[in-house]
Amino acid sequence: MSQGYQRSLPLLDDLNRFYWTSGKDGVLRMLRCQSCGHWQHPPRPVCPKCLGRKLEPDTLSGKGKVFSFTVNAKSWGPGLEVPYVIGIVMLDEQDGLQLTTNLRDVAPEDVKIGMPVEVFFEKDEDVWLPMFRPTMQAASA
Repeated sequence: MSQGYQRSLPLLDDLNRFYWTSGKDGVLRMLRCQSCGHWQHPPRPVCPKCLGRKLEPDTLSGKGKVFSFTVNAKSWGPGLEVPYVIGIVMLDEQDGLQLTTNLRDVAPEDVKIGMPVEVFFEKDEDVWLPMFRPTMQAASA
């Protein structure tokens, strides 16, 4: 994103603050049920699998694969550089654990379904936004 574009940022609350600030140390974290081990995103107070209420932030590998994507060619605000890629990344830790994000450091025409990606973070005000880019293996393939 260019300097002139001001994106909408998430409102932080007691349930999601850890997620939006955990990228400060370069680590992706999501809630994980301490009863059954189920990862859950977005953060909610009850596990959808076992209905447990003991959910705590836990560390993920930050690796996954592109599940789906779209290339946006419209500039929705002054200074927004186009085209850019919005992707759904399927995280390695659990089937169905997905994150909608921007795919960076890759030309839009080079993005492929199943492409291995890894997380990195972009700081904007008081949040660290998780973005994904091709892993080193994908970049050299």
